[in-house]
Amino acid sequence: MNNAFTPWLARRQSGVLAHISSLPSPTGIGNLGRGAREFVDAIAEAGFSFWQVCPVGPTGYGDSPYQSFSAFAGNPYFIDLEELLEHALLEPQDIQALSLLSFEAVDYGALHERFWTILARASDRANLSTFKLEGCQDFRSFEEANKYWLNDYTAYMALKRRFGHKSWVEWPIGFRAPDLDFENALTRDDIEEKRRHAFYQYLFFCQWERLKAYANGKGVELIGDIPIYVALDSADAWRNRSVFLIDHAGDQERVAGVPPDYFSETGQLWGNPLYNWDALQANGYQWWITRFEASLKLFDVLRLDHFRGFDSYWTVPSDAPDASTGQWERGPG
Repeated sequence: MNNAFTPWLARRQSGVLAHISSLPSPTGIGNLGRGAREFVDAIAEAGFSFWQVCPVGPTGYGDSPYQSFSAFAGNPYFIDLEELLEHALLEPQDIQALSLLSFEAVDYGALHERFWTILARASDRANLSTFKLEGCQDFRSFEEANKYWLNDYTAYMALKRRFGHKSWVEWPIGFRAPDLDFENALTRDDIEEKRRHAFYQYLFFCQWERLKAYANGKGVELIGDIPIYVALDSADAWRNRSVFLIDHAGDQERVAGVPPDYFSETGQLWGNPLYNWDALQANGYQWWITRFEASLKLFDVLRLDHFRGFDSYWTVPSDAPDASTGQWERGPG
């Protein structure tokens, strides 16, 4: 027996799958605040050792956690806004509109219309040169430590706002280029929006770090979920073109999916970009390694969604109406 696995086999362990969005909250969606800590208390008392969540990245159209704007960023919806009251970044009346939302289910449409204005208000009130949440590094230090993904992501979100929240494949051709010098292409408004999104990420990661420490202190480990594919509408696909089978203009010949089976006669046409495994192999799979390293800062254990895609994967012509006309391709193994 491999001794590395002995601690896992020493005793039976169990866990609970519950996404952050489903936790009780007075602001329209579950978050990383009081409701999350109370959930940890409850499952720890019940004897559970693990808490598994769905992917925690920022979601777009359809609000699926498996279609995120970034493989590295966190979902600002999960920020505990009540903590911002303590820092005078928000007033009780600022979040009143969210308290009117359903306590039974997330109304994503109404949440989208109300949440971002409130969060922008908090960001605009913060002195970002000195801001620091209790128990965390300051904002400036966070920016520096995470610039390897944060700079691209925040630029992407700023440009999405400028271009009507469309995916980068619908932007003017010059802005689709993976080598775009966006630092010189951003307007003053873009730069302000970019900084807001950096602040949102600071809040998310600080609150997540404290929640993880709280859970670990109660004997609960966090299990994360990494979707094998990223969304086409993402900073990852926009800025890391060599990693994916996407041309300069954003076009794809084939996309991801799964074949027909007893769940669906036509299969599932996901539409996600496929990986350029040859290019990834040539640089030692660095993009994937970086992604794992980032995820292991958030979680104690990782689940790889659609793990079989590393062995072989179903590819579908990008103009196909469904996934039935796809074919199997060998993965890296």
